[in-house]
Amino acid sequence: MPPPQYILDRQSVRAVDAAAINEYKIPAIVLMENAARGLADQALLMLEDAQASPAKVLIICGSGNNGGDGYALGRHLHNAGVKVTFVQLGQVRENTDAATNRNICLNMKIPEITFEDIDSHTSNDLIVDAIFGTGLDRPVAGLASDVINWINKQKTPVLAVDLPSGLDCDTGKPLGLAVKAECTVTFVARKPGMIAQGAEDYLGKVVVASIGAPIELIKRFGRLIE
Repeated sequence: MPPPQYILDRQSVRAVDAAAINEYKIPAIVLMENAARGLADQALLMLEDAQASPAKVLIICGSGNNGGDGYALGRHLHNAGVKVTFVQLGQVRENTDAATNRNICLNMKIPEITFEDIDSHTSNDLIVDAIFGTGLDRPVAGLASDVINWINKQKTPVLAVDLPSGLDCDTGKPLGLAVKAECTVTFVARKPGMIAQGAEDYLGKVVVASIGAPIELIKRFGRLIE
């Protein structure tokens, strides 16, 4: 018999993270590292049929924790022999887990570009969307809108980190526009928007990856899928 499946909405995701850190004393950067390992497993599966050797991956990182997941993922892919390039969107705040992972990547000499240079990096085997996570609750605008439009014009497979950027976690509706992914690796549990009609056009295949949050928290804050 398969294990019970839970759903976590935006508020519950935050509650699980906070309780894992504050009650169970799991460092946030450990949760991020676990998320990255789950992402790396799926990314490497998607790269098995890559024509290039080494495979080339473009990881587009926002300034928050979703971007931090992207930087951590890039470390693992680089160590696996993948040619990784980061695209930095916005300034990562200092003294955050995202900044720690970005700094490690810079020390590893993994290349980083800005969106202005992205058209010179269009030959990729995989694009990783690590721009926005489940916290986004406002329409996408400005540079992020340009980047999402660019991603959706590419013929390269897209892996979304936790949720396709621009998709509302709770409703499954695009907040103006959203990334269309071939696969979404979501963390801890599925989100309500993932079972909404039409969301599959953005999500692609959904893989649930553990970040090491205690099952007690998932049961406390999640809703059991009947």
